[in-house]
Amino acid sequence: MSRIGKAPIPLPSGVSVSIKGNNEILVKGPKGQLTRQFRPEIKIVLNDNVVEVKRVDDSRMAKSLHGLSRTLLANMVTGVSTGFERNLEIVGVGYKAAVEGKKLIMQLGYSHPVEIDPGKDLAVAVNANTKITVTGIDKQAVGELSALIRSKRPPEVYKGKGVKYAGEYIRRKVGKAAGKKK
Repeated sequence: MSRIGKAPIPLPSGVSVSIKGNNEILVKGPKGQLTRQFRPEIKIVLNDNVVEVKRVDDSRMAKSLHGLSRTLLANMVTGVSTGFERNLEIVGVGYKAAVEGKKLIMQLGYSHPVEIDPGKDLAVAVNANTKITVTGIDKQAVGELSALIRSKRPPEVYKGKGVKYAGEYIRRKVGKAAGKKK
C-alpha cells in the first residue's frame, strides 16, 4: 500500500470539498476554488473534516495512481487555503523586471523587452527590480509560469547571468584564461 496514498488529508477551517458523480472533485476555500477530474481507479471518500483516497482494486494502474491522486488533492486543499508562491532572481548588469498592469516586462539583454502575461489565476510581483514572485492557488500553474519566466534567459555557467530560482545553485565553469597553463 502506498504510504503517501493512505495518509488522510485534514481539511483546514474554511475549506470545503464536494464530490460529484464520476470522481470530479471541487475544493472551495478562502483563496478560490479548484476542480479536478480523477481517474476511475481511485475512490475519494469524505468523512467529517478528513478526505481519504482509496484504490478501487489492486491493479497496477490503481497502485501507481494512489499516491499521485492523494498528493494532487492535498495540493488543491493547500492552494485554496494558503496558496503557493515561487521566487525567482534576475542576475546581470542591466537585467531588470517590472509589472505593468498584470503583465511582467523584463529587460534581459535582448534588443526588445520580454513580456509575459500570467493569466487570470496567477499574480506576479517584482521587488527591487530583480526579485520576481509568482503566486497562485494552483501549484502546477505557478510552477509552469515560473519555468516559462526562467526559460526566457536561463542562467549561464560562466558568470551566472540570467533568471534563476531563489536559492538555486548554479555550477560555475572556469573561464578560458583560468584554465590555461604557462
